[in-house]
Amino acid sequence: MCHSHIIDSIKQNVSQRGRPDLTPAVDPAWGCAGESLSKFDRVVDLTHTLTPNFPTYFGTPAFEVEEILSYSKDGVNIRRLSYAEHIGTHIDAPIHFSDDGQTVDQIPVERLVCPLVVIDVREKAASDRDYRLCPRDIAKFEDTYGEIPEGACVAMLSGWEQYIGSRDFRGVDESGVLHFPGIHLEAADFLLNERQVFGLGVDTLSLDFGPSKSSPVHNLWLPSGRYGIEGLANLAALPETGTTMVVGAPTFKGSTGGPCRVLALL
Repeated sequence: MCHSHIIDSIKQNVSQRGRPDLTPAVDPAWGCAGESLSKFDRVVDLTHTLTPNFPTYFGTPAFEVEEILSYSKDGVNIRRLSYAEHIGTHIDAPIHFSDDGQTVDQIPVERLVCPLVVIDVREKAASDRDYRLCPRDIAKFEDTYGEIPEGACVAMLSGWEQYIGSRDFRGVDESGVLHFPGIHLEAADFLLNERQVFGLGVDTLSLDFGPSKSSPVHNLWLPSGRYGIEGLANLAALPETGTTMVVGAPTFKGSTGGPCRVLALL
């Protein structure tokens, strides 16, 4: 709870200026804001900045923007954004590949704050752009770092974010086939049934690898009541274990997914 003199300071700001000055009137030393974050040394943003030309699965613009009001003319800035749900760093809800799965707003918030495990397959992806994280990668990881905890999110680090801004991120060939790494169906099945993992994450456009035509990982993972996070950033800045992931998922009623702010607490 904030001390009374802090609250009084904020109230005084409101009365004198019409709105609060939030530049630290709150001192973490008093056990108010900042107290909960003191358990973590740093926060890593796992979210890409979304621009209209950010690469998308279908190759269309990520979003369109229209100015509704401007500060210079109206005293306030408001824009209208138009976009498909699955763009940029975003969440896939169970309903994305099922008839009656949970929508984003129905995902229990407890599942959106969880241990994050990062499995590094950069070396293999560098020599095979269609590489899929497989059970062998999981076994090697667990030999080194121990068993993946129940309720975790497992993220594949392929190094693919280095290609954002180039055609290689989608990797479309002359036949229109996409090429980028993903997760093997057998690995997803193992994480679902043997480790009871709640989330899968990738630094590419899809949980399934680029050439996939039937999206088997999506069709296994999402209908089971689990979620996916696609287009993650900065996974290389994290240790393999010991990180807590926080997914700021949108809560549009009935949404199949949506752009997220994803954070890693270390």
